Amino acid sequence: MFDRWYAGPFAAKLARPSVHILFGARQTGKSTLANALLPPECLRIDFADPSERSLHLSRPGEFAAICRDLPSRKGPHFVFVDEVQAVPSVFDSVQSLYDSDKSRWRFILCGSSARKLRRTGANLLPGRSFLHHLYPLVLGEHPPRPSATSPRPAVVPLAWRGALPEHPFPAWKLEERLAYGALPGIAAAEESDRPELLKAFVAIHLEEEIRREALVKDWGAFVRFLQFAAIASGQALNFSAISQEIGVSLPTVKSYYQLLEDMFIGFRIPAYTKSRRKSLLSTPRFFLFDVGVRNAAAGISPSIEVARTNPGPLFEQWVGIELWKRLQYLGDGQLFYQRTRDGAEIDFVVERGNTLIPIEVKWTENPTLHDARHLLAFMEENAPRAGRGYVVCRCRRPLELHEKVTALPWDAL
Repeated sequence: MFDRWYAGPFAAKLARPSVHILFGARQTGKSTLANALLPPECLRIDFADPSERSLHLSRPGEFAAICRDLPSRKGPHFVFVDEVQAVPSVFDSVQSLYDSDKSRWRFILCGSSARKLRRTGANLLPGRSFLHHLYPLVLGEHPPRPSATSPRPAVVPLAWRGALPEHPFPAWKLEERLAYGALPGIAAAEESDRPELLKAFVAIHLEEEIRREALVKDWGAFVRFLQFAAIASGQALNFSAISQEIGVSLPTVKSYYQLLEDMFIGFRIPAYTKSRRKSLLSTPRFFLFDVGVRNAAAGISPSIEVARTNPGPLFEQWVGIELWKRLQYLGDGQLFYQRTRDGAEIDFVVERGNTLIPIEVKWTENPTLHDARHLLAFMEENAPRAGRGYVVCRCRRPLELHEKVTALPWDAL
């Protein structure tokens, strides 16, 4: 069992007498994490099992009956339901059981899609539940070296209970991350197996999820859309261009993007438009949640050699996804980007409280002050909120490019 950062916060909240809803994309380790933290005698129900799913769909009262049949005891019975979105009526049963006796059961409901829940108006138990999310690995869970440390605090730090995880995932170089991403199962797999596992994720897991919930009528059109969306990952959204490319309507393209977000495999980064400039673009950028999945979905066989052919865009995506995951875990702050109509761009802007942190991403080992020119302009326009900027690159150690700009090695991010 490798260490996950969210294990600490999740375990602490599990001790509270509430319902716990854990969302995240397939293969992010939700079931593994929950099973590691729950007691062995926990009642486990998996709606990925067709027979289990069919039983509960045909008999909506079955779940409540099973729970009520558990014998009374001093402590709560833990009840873990996996792929709960497949049987939305379970949420109503959980509410009824919880309201009747808050101490008898401790429910953990795990799901990989919010689409069906949102469309059916499922009861997500407001006022009764904690909502949790699990993401692919962050850098601290998967450090480049077992003892990797930085003399400088991270841009968006995630504090561990100890200084470092005791059982991190295997150490990878940067090119491996750009090729294979950060899904736990991929990080733990043999390198020769990773390309096929990523292709299977796209071809099997996504298809199974979408077909099972009857979310897409024209599967061929969606497959074409997914490939174009993957190729354009990290770029500003252009619904019209993809609509023309794949031959479907503009509303359908928008619904497809929403589907990716509902399945937790895509997210938007909005444009930062609070500066005084009048020529700022306002279109958000869209990212797939993992660069390895992005490569496979784009029709690229993931490999280090392929990543090396055009590493710059993949490196920028990797940095953006890493920052986004940390901010989501912290629940404190938001990630933006900024671009003007004449092409001046800040790759990422982290906003936390009253502080702005502009970040440029450069595929270089030798950053210069020229790489920081847009950062300096942004900080001047947004003083005093923006006091320091960073150029994330492949330099060996932090370098001061300007009194307000630091070049930061990627592994110190």
